[in-house]
Amino acid sequence: MIIDIVKVFIPSTLAFIIGIILSFVVSHYLYKYKLWKKKVGKVDSQGNATVIFNELHKEKEVGTPRMGGIIIWLSVLITTGFLWTIAKIIPTNLTEKLDILSRNQTWIPLLTLILGALVGLIDDFFEIKGTVGSRLAGGLSLKKRLAVVTVVSLLCALWFYFKLGVTGIGMPYIGQIHFGWLFIPFFILVTLALYSGGVIDGIDGLAGGIFAIMFSAYAGIAFYLHQINLASFCAVVVGGTLAFLWFNIPPARFYMSETGSMALTITLAVVAFMTDSLGGGHGIIVLPIIAFPLLMTTVSVIIQVLSKKFRNGKKVFMVAPVHHHFEAKGWPSYKVTMRYWVISLVCAIVGITIALIG
Repeated sequence: MIIDIVKVFIPSTLAFIIGIILSFVVSHYLYKYKLWKKKVGKVDSQGNATVIFNELHKEKEVGTPRMGGIIIWLSVLITTGFLWTIAKIIPTNLTEKLDILSRNQTWIPLLTLILGALVGLIDDFFEIKGTVGSRLAGGLSLKKRLAVVTVVSLLCALWFYFKLGVTGIGMPYIGQIHFGWLFIPFFILVTLALYSGGVIDGIDGLAGGIFAIMFSAYAGIAFYLHQINLASFCAVVVGGTLAFLWFNIPPARFYMSETGSMALTITLAVVAFMTDSLGGGHGIIVLPIIAFPLLMTTVSVIIQVLSKKFRNGKKVFMVAPVHHHFEAKGWPSYKVTMRYWVISLVCAIVGITIALIG
């Protein structure tokens, strides 16, 4: 038990330290090359200017670099690579125990994290550097990003279904509910739903704190299920996210942007499935609870779009997603952030409790 706890906390602490060091290097690069949006303004899904949002964030849209999510996934990659290398060079009980790379627990989420990060990085680059009037100005289109997430989740779903034999999800007090081949589209829909909640990255410190809490919750669930490598991986993600958050709290030195949000959302989906049937747990059924802030973000956007479409342009929220609605109502951004953190923490506790007693 003690060595398992050490395996979770040492890599997480190492990832935090590496992330802090990386932050200075990445920050210098981002500011040196002025990797921020050059023009204030954002448009909605119909191509119309988001007047209220643009007014609220007119001083933040330019001058603050994007791509801060690099710190998160790069610290995870360096930490896991370092521990693996040390275990190979100096094979002792301790170094081999601290190696968190394993084919049955961490290869899939790690590869998903890196793949999502690289695609997100491309999107961020074109959003910053895209030539005005070109097809890539403003970054990859929503359709292209959704297509990428769909392909990645499809590959993961096929691996779960054909290689790992996963055909359903666990239900507390009921047992397994088998979907058969429908497990594949179910996996894709869950991943897309989580990815859509990534737009929560819009206020200083908001996304970083919430993602740290959600991955902490799944680290606890994985540890309870004796998936120690997976628990350690989640803890490493938390360590890297906290390093990012150290510089992202108001006033943000940089933003997470797509390279962070895409990587974290689709990885969270994979981790949730890893802590379900494979571990004999209920990682999926508690996902809507643990990831409630992301769910609330997505639902608020859907409500807003449907309301404008079927109610002659009338809006439910002053601006969507709903966290910007609170800003528009006069809440200081730090108050929105910290109340979301509180909600996320409560949801994580409830989710963990249900997962453990089920």
